[in-house]
This record gives sequence, structure tokens and C-alpha cells, in this order.
Amino acid sequence: MCIVSLMTLSVADIAPAIASEVRATKAELLTGVHADTLRELLERRGVLVFPQIGFSDAEQIEFTQTLGTFVPERTGEQVYSVTLDTTVNELADYLKGSLYWHIDGTMNEVPIRASLLSSKVVCPDGSGDTEFANTYAAYDALDDADKDALESLRVMHSAWNTLFYYDPEPSYATLRKMMAIGDRELPLVWNHRSGRRSLVLGCTARHVVDIDFRRSVELLVRLRDWATRPEFVYRHHWSVGDLVIWDNTGTMHRATPYDPQSGRLLHRTKLEGEEPFA
Repeated sequence: MCIVSLMTLSVADIAPAIASEVRATKAELLTGVHADTLRELLERRGVLVFPQIGFSDAEQIEFTQTLGTFVPERTGEQVYSVTLDTTVNELADYLKGSLYWHIDGTMNEVPIRASLLSSKVVCPDGSGDTEFANTYAAYDALDDADKDALESLRVMHSAWNTLFYYDPEPSYATLRKMMAIGDRELPLVWNHRSGRRSLVLGCTARHVVDIDFRRSVELLVRLRDWATRPEFVYRHHWSVGDLVIWDNTGTMHRATPYDPQSGRLLHRTKLEGEEPFA
């Protein structure tokens, strides 16, 4: 494990290709003194874990603002309750898609830069982990023939495609409601302004444009399997007070299954997107 201390910022890499544990005082983090270092580290490592930092909602918003432009939810909330319990979040059924690998914001021209999750209530039985896959590292590890073959491919992403992962026979009304969210054609390989490349995959990916349906499915599933190999994945087991940030432009994520009545509750804040898919 690689460990380096920067002033009072202690960073320990959790795995070679993804995720670093960060330790600093709450007071220092809220001043923004480490913001530039954390942004660079986030892009390089994909996931940053702050064990049991214990931010309040107000502190989480304040910390988020040190890292970039804070963006509220579409419904206007500054802090979003991530739970499958509809008594806490009346739109929780939409989050059933979060149990499958995805990138947030594939329906948007500019996806959010990053998300920050704080753990408020954990599952009593220890379930409800969150997994992250580094799609920068997954792309880099492809052989040259694959990279050349994928470079020009485009993929149609649809929010409604996620519906069939958890509800194979949805009602027509439910399908129409999900279809209203829209569709978007995106590159399979994201050429970032930094010069780096990452894969754009996940459960919103419906089909590869201008490719036979069977071949399209085979390719998308093969690449998903590749990008979620153990060497590219970090699985976070939540403790109350943990904060996890992930780079939404270079990772996929998913929650592992848990009982909707377990009480599991995470609070999310977001950083505004800075770069369109390209």
C-alpha cells in the first residue's frame, strides 16, 4: 500500500488501479486548503474515501463547494436522500436502477463532475455496499486492436433501458414515464480534454449504433465484464459517518442489493459537470 502525507493530508491507496483513503481534520477539509490536491487525486484514483469524517448536511455542502461548483438536484434539493424506502424518498423506485453498473447523467450533454455520499444509516445485516469501477484504467488496459476498433463507435443510451434490469415486464404507463426522460447517443470511448480516455458503459447503454443487435449486445456485455474485473473495482463497506467521492467522468458505480426496509440512508451532494461527452 502506497502512503504519502501532504501537510496533514494522509493518503493511502486502497488498490493499485482505484480508490484512495484520505484522512484529514474536518476543519481543514472545510477550509478548502486541500481542494486542488483532492481534485487531482480524484481524477487519478477515481474514488476517495474519508472514513467516519461525520459531516453534517451543511458541512457536506460546504465541503462540496470547495471542490468545484455545487449543483442542486433537479427538484431543487441541495442534499438528496439515497434510499429504496419510499417513505423517506417518494421517488425511491427510480433508484432501483442504481443496483446495476452505471454512470450518472448519460441523458445529459454534460454529466456531473463528481458525487459525494455520506452514510447516515447502515444496513443492520451488513449489506448495501457500493462498488466502483475505474473506466480510465479499464480502457488503458485494453489491447491496441480493441482500442482501434472501439474508437469511432457510438452507443445509444436510454434511461428506460435500466427499467428492464429490475422490472422485466413493466406496465405501459411505467415504460412511457421512463421513456419521457429521453435518449442520448454517446461515444463508447470518451476522449477527455486531458488527453486521457475512458469507457462509457453501464445499464443505460442500449445498443451500439449501426451494428447488428446481437453483436452489439455481445460487445457491450464483454466490455462491461472487462471494466468490472476485480483489478479495476473497489467495494466500499459503509460505516456511519463515511464520506465517499467518485469521479463520475471516469468511473461506473452500483449499490449491492439490500432490503428497502433496512433503513439504509446515504446523503448525496454533487459537483456540476465541467466537460461534455466527446
